[in-house]
Amino acid sequence: MRGLGNMELHLYWGIVQYESIALSLLAVALAAPQAPTEPIPIVRQDSQINPDGSYQYSYETGNGISADEKGALKNIGAEEPALEVQGQFQYPSEDGGNIQLTYIANENGFQPQGAHLPTPHPIPQDIQRALDFLATASPQPDSQ
Repeated sequence: MRGLGNMELHLYWGIVQYESIALSLLAVALAAPQAPTEPIPIVRQDSQINPDGSYQYSYETGNGISADEKGALKNIGAEEPALEVQGQFQYPSEDGGNIQLTYIANENGFQPQGAHLPTPHPIPQDIQRALDFLATASPQPDSQ
């Protein structure tokens, strides 16, 4: 602490002590035991795995969460077989509503659907007309 006067040094150590006390109190507060929560029961649970690689499962919990899914291999015997999965899940939202999502996942990716998901804005008419025109127009030769 070279170059500090008595007043600056005293102020520095006061800040260090204050920070030490504040961090100690924060550590004690964070380490306090949390209120025990009641375990959420599993109301229903089914699962089946078949020899051909297909499967299905479903479950429902006591707090309103449920899910169902089934999957099967497509193009069995092909060089690159693909797994196709269909399913849905739902759970209560924080505002008291119900969030529900259905989905398909296959070689085209994950395709979710749900009322809570954002949707794209519609394409403006002028841009859509231009896109339609370009889709039907014959290609122009490159000019060099």
